[in-house]
Amino acid sequence: MKVYLDNSATTAMAAEVIEAMLPYFSDEMGNAQSVHSFGQRAKAAVEKARREVAALINAAPLEIVFVSGGTEADNLAIRGIAEAHRDHGRHIITTKIEHPAVLATCEALEASGYRVTYLPVSRTGIVSADDVRQAIGDETILISVMLANNETGTIQPIEEISALVNQARSRGLKHLHLHTDAVQAVGKVAVDVDRLGVDLLSLSGHKIHGPKGIGALYVRKGTRLAKLLYGGHHERDRRAGTENVPGIAGLGRAAELARTQLDERINRMRALRDYLEQQLLSRFNGVRINGDIQQRVPNVSNLSFAGIDGESLLIALDLKGIAVSTGSACASGSLEPSHVLQAIGLSRDEVRGSLRFSLGAYTTREEIDYAISVLVDTVSRLRDMIPTDEPDEAKAALQ
Repeated sequence: MKVYLDNSATTAMAAEVIEAMLPYFSDEMGNAQSVHSFGQRAKAAVEKARREVAALINAAPLEIVFVSGGTEADNLAIRGIAEAHRDHGRHIITTKIEHPAVLATCEALEASGYRVTYLPVSRTGIVSADDVRQAIGDETILISVMLANNETGTIQPIEEISALVNQARSRGLKHLHLHTDAVQAVGKVAVDVDRLGVDLLSLSGHKIHGPKGIGALYVRKGTRLAKLLYGGHHERDRRAGTENVPGIAGLGRAAELARTQLDERINRMRALRDYLEQQLLSRFNGVRINGDIQQRVPNVSNLSFAGIDGESLLIALDLKGIAVSTGSACASGSLEPSHVLQAIGLSRDEVRGSLRFSLGAYTTREEIDYAISVLVDTVSRLRDMIPTDEPDEAKAALQ
């Protein structure tokens, strides 16, 4: 049996998404910027998708900029604000648990003369709104805090931070902006840009059963943003380059499905995730849930298995047809332990023994039951291999 539990890394495309994309790989080959009928049909597909993406997050269609994915969306948001408002300040606030697309962009800006404050998080992985408030200064032009963490699923207090931004603006910081990387939140929880109060929001198609290589950046009307790419006047001068019409059409259909099926998906994923956790926690000692148990997206479970090497467990599960992750897919290959799990205070051994299980809209109870049975056997076997010279009480605690 094959069981895919790495949906935070990427998701399988929905059949409806593939169907929506197919015409734009063949008969509908037009460039969306062309004035002839082929081009206008392509443009119509792009604008339909723009409306669907906007509806998913309660935005206006004109506020949606199509990009190549979450990484580009984060780069455009952060660098775009930094360069457009550099004359008003060069201070950026973010957190220590952001996705590498945010952290690496901030580090690159530091090398260019910007100052970045990396805020800590609590043991449950949540940044303090009061810490954000204290970090805001006269030179602050951007706060970038993710909506849901990609490793633990923990949801951050974006509405509270937005209120702080509004207070700062009322005191004269007119050029202060709020960005959230919502790549792991969109399609898993209700996302409303007006309720959140953000100026910019990143999302990606392949996290919501859409295609890879396409995403979007929400840019609130009136937000001044420098562009990263120069060329034509695509995307209302926000992002030059011929539109990826098949990808955009697929993202639009995926957004429509995510919106219309949201409640059903949330309930199914949460029930299956909770069942997975309850079964494992009841059968083993030395298993803990990482991150905030309540304030998290419904599809992610990050678990530490005491006495177990996470990589060994991952490989053993893969041999049984089960795909999981030891952390962010974008950091795979790195020899460094998870920066997210370190930031919430886990020891090196706890980090090393952690796995991320992330469910999708189409995960089934049968798949979860199979994963549980394999996990029970595999964890027991790996723990039996603990050297006999370990203290008896240490081994007993793992039984």
